[in-house]
Amino acid sequence: MAATFKSKIGLGLVIPLGFILAGTLVPMLLDSSWLGLIIIGLVAFFTAHMLLTTYYTVDCGIINIRCGFFVNQNVAIDSIKSIKETNNMLSSPAASLDRLEIAFNKYDTVMISPKDKAGFIALLKSLKPDIEVTLKKP
Repeated sequence: MAATFKSKIGLGLVIPLGFILAGTLVPMLLDSSWLGLIIIGLVAFFTAHMLLTTYYTVDCGIINIRCGFFVNQNVAIDSIKSIKETNNMLSSPAASLDRLEIAFNKYDTVMISPKDKAGFIALLKSLKPDIEVTLKKP
C-alpha cells in the first residue's frame, strides 16, 4: 500500500520569496509595466505550484520524489544508507529548510522535507531496519 507524505512548507522559504516578488511587483505597478506584471504573476504562480505540489510517495520498495513538473526521482529503499536532519539551503525538492538528507547508493544524496518526518522515517525503518538515522533532537 502506498503512503504519500506532503512536503512541509517553511516560512524560511516563503517569506524571502514573497519579499522578492513583492519588491519587484511594486515598481512594476508604479510604472504600469504590464509585461513586467505578467511575468511577476507567472513567476508567482510557478513558485506556488512548486511549493504546493511537492510530495514523496513510498510504494513497492521505492520513494518517488515529486516537485512540480521538474522533479520526478525514484530512490530504491534498499539503496538507502542513512537519513539525517539538516537545514542545508542547497536546491532540492523540499519546500522547507527543515529537511532530511537521504544518502543512497554509493555517493548519492537527496534532501526532502516531509511534513511528518517521524512517520516517514518510521515507515522507511520498517521497510529497511538498518538505515542509520541521525536526528538533531531525540
